[in-house]
Amino acid sequence: MINFVLLISRQGKVRLTKWYSPYTQKERTKRLGTKEGEKDIYRMARIRERKTRDINPNQMYQGWGRPTPDAFVRRIQETEIEEALKRMKSGKAMGPDGIPIEVIRELSGLILTRGPKLCNFVEWRGYKVVYRRYASLYFCMCVDADDNELEILEIIHHFVEILDRYFGSVCELDLIFNFHKAYYILDEILIAGELQESSKKNVARLIAAQDSLVEAAKEEASSISNIIAQATK
Repeated sequence: MINFVLLISRQGKVRLTKWYSPYTQKERTKRLGTKEGEKDIYRMARIRERKTRDINPNQMYQGWGRPTPDAFVRRIQETEIEEALKRMKSGKAMGPDGIPIEVIRELSGLILTRGPKLCNFVEWRGYKVVYRRYASLYFCMCVDADDNELEILEIIHHFVEILDRYFGSVCELDLIFNFHKAYYILDEILIAGELQESSKKNVARLIAAQDSLVEAAKEEASSISNIIAQATK
């Protein structure tokens, strides 16, 4: 399973990130498939919904229906925020798409310093990081320790070929100014950390359909704005 995808430049700049597994497979499937897991999910949803209310229903009225001063949920104090920040560990700071900044820095330093003749597999924190360089970009995928590295290399190359077909010899600037399209292409290829679509033609067809929908929405918005402008003259 692919845990996350990371695209970094030679300067260590992050160009694309996608996180698929914040927890291990064992932790995710341990209880969710049982009745106890469903009860836990329902209980957590009830607690979160209750905590987000502006009014505390248990203290809303007192006596003959008169609101009490402490009926409203009190505001968070600055001292509480300061104490929470002091207790927060250095590895808790989050980067793009929920990946900790320490993870991005560590992987960038680990991969960018490797020689060109070394293999494209790196053991890291009980996982394997498979990477491949294309021009000035490093395409990295973190997978489980028992996954096939050659298969991940083929998935990376499959992703790059689709990017080349769409952008026409894709470069770093294409991903900077059209990052939303790069994410859309990646979502068509991978779902939940697994390969979804292996056909380049199908992915290209879906991307073309998405672009046509975007253009139709733009034309409709421009026509509506023209009608409003003419009506207000």
